[in-house]
Amino acid sequence: MASRLSPLSPLAICLVVLCAGISANAQTETPATHVEPIEIKITARRFEFEPKLITVQKGKPVRLLITSIDVEHGFAIEELGINKKLKPNAVTVVEFTPTRVGRFPFECSVMCGSGHDEMTGELVVTEEQGGATGNVQVQFDDQAAGVVIVEAGGERLRIDTKTKTVTRLDQAEAPPAQQPAVAEAVHKQVAEQEPYDYRLINVPTPKRVLRGSVNLYFTHRFAQPVRPLGQSDQDLLGLDSFAVSSFGGFYGITDKLYVSAYRSPICQPGLCKTIELGIGYHLLDERGRSPVALSTYASVEGDDNFRNDYTYNLQLMVARSATKYVHLFFSPALHLNANGQRRFDPRAEDFFPREPLADQFNQDQHGASFGFGASGRIRPTISLMFEYTPRVGFKLGQVQPVFAPGTGRITGFRHESEAELGFGIEKDVGRHTFSLTFSNTQTTTTSRYNSSNQVLPPSRFMIGFNLYRRFLR
Repeated sequence: MASRLSPLSPLAICLVVLCAGISANAQTETPATHVEPIEIKITARRFEFEPKLITVQKGKPVRLLITSIDVEHGFAIEELGINKKLKPNAVTVVEFTPTRVGRFPFECSVMCGSGHDEMTGELVVTEEQGGATGNVQVQFDDQAAGVVIVEAGGERLRIDTKTKTVTRLDQAEAPPAQQPAVAEAVHKQVAEQEPYDYRLINVPTPKRVLRGSVNLYFTHRFAQPVRPLGQSDQDLLGLDSFAVSSFGGFYGITDKLYVSAYRSPICQPGLCKTIELGIGYHLLDERGRSPVALSTYASVEGDDNFRNDYTYNLQLMVARSATKYVHLFFSPALHLNANGQRRFDPRAEDFFPREPLADQFNQDQHGASFGFGASGRIRPTISLMFEYTPRVGFKLGQVQPVFAPGTGRITGFRHESEAELGFGIEKDVGRHTFSLTFSNTQTTTTSRYNSSNQVLPPSRFMIGFNLYRRFLR
């Protein structure tokens, strides 16, 4: 009996050992199939992520808990196919498992202001580590040398190698009493990040119009020049004189495309109660590879509340920073039909007796202008501005008859015109911007601001102001 079983004993022993090994292996591998993600909390605010550097391990699940504390932002890692919108004052969960080692930049994918392109960070994926250290995350504090933040087992510890101290970091939200201080700090940062407004005095800038924002624009120009003082002091430097108040606004359809409407009540020969309707597109910010900020704009102006005498404008706005606080601007524009229907030319029937020479005086029908400007920030919320706009082709001004000496007979006509020139000081107060301006023209629409409607030389200018207010964003 024993001799029959003995050859089978080794086989039986191997089968028993193999089954036991498979059973034991199944028992040890079953728990390993589920690995808890490593949670990392991120704060998004204009215009930064905190922390900016995130280190994770290849093959280890990651759960990002991202909170926006001001406006809507986005979180995108293009190389990993991640793109999430971050709602204000809400936690957005982003889960993924990195499958390759490398450095992957992330950025805000929702336009949130002029510093949007600076809102970036980096995800670093390292090789998987074995042992108990696999669930330990280490981050270095960029603001303090020798400080390491270690996260393990649901706890975050701050280790200062200089003082040899270990501090447990509290993950609780800041108490309500601290929130206004945070909002105020963010608000101040936004104000500092917007180096210029939508216009200098009259020359437009390529400042981006935010999606969903409503931006109101109000201008006021007095009629009496400040100089000479002997004449203007009776009218309180022109503040008692007749003034022109114009009003308009912009609306951001997307973060690049916007529409505008504007009305000027000036009424004089050739123009009266002009409404301008326009559309603009923001092409570039002065960030990264782009050396300039760039926008385009097209508009139609119609007199008599957009009923007659239409002018068509095509404009380019370019800005370039000379230093952190000084910005240069160039805004060339083409004005088609600016003198359509000869509405600024003299006519024979305007004189008594009828003057045939008037019909022989014809000005250009179209024109072009070249706006140059600069702004310099002298305080965190105060800037000085200057602009000059020469013009070719048709120029707004005055046509004067030329009389023969001693006879009073008209021998011809001459055109008088002065290029626009202005300077001012600007103050930012939150979403408000107020500018005290000095210029030689009252006209503010695109086809007219570049010539002095009162034919004032650069030595004579009028007081005015611009006021901006942004809503909804």
